[in-house]
Amino acid sequence: MKPNQSNQRTNLITGSWMLPSLMLVVVLMGPNYLGAAQEVNKDLAQETLMAQKAATPPVAQEAITPLITKDLAGVPGEEALTYTVDFPPGFSSPVHRHNAQVSVYVLQGSVVMQVKGQQELTLLPGQTFYEGPNDIHIVSRNASSTNPAKFLVFLIHKKGTPLVIPAE
Repeated sequence: MKPNQSNQRTNLITGSWMLPSLMLVVVLMGPNYLGAAQEVNKDLAQETLMAQKAATPPVAQEAITPLITKDLAGVPGEEALTYTVDFPPGFSSPVHRHNAQVSVYVLQGSVVMQVKGQQELTLLPGQTFYEGPNDIHIVSRNASSTNPAKFLVFLIHKKGTPLVIPAE
């Protein structure tokens, strides 16, 4: 490959001479050429977009699986929810609160949890964690960058209110 040959395709696409040259070609070759040139540009743009998507790994998200939701007997307006949360490797949730009583039971992997004013804890399968209604959850992450983590959540809150509230 000759020097600068690798940049030839880029220069053809981004060169400052492209638009005036294309206009001259349209005048000399007729309007049918413009359609063909637009189609080539469209194909190049599509190739670039596909390459960019392939080079950008998707951001892993937590997966929440609801198990049961029930109104609390004898406590009007309150409900209990049970669900599982799967944290992919390296996942960390933003600072938040639940405005609820939350109990966590680790099923798989290890998670790091901390509420404001308390110590950070690394939990293993079989271990538990509690958040009160006024606690701000400042650390909630998978302790591993290579293995997933899964935990069971039991939450009691006012029916119809958000389960997660962003906090600082």
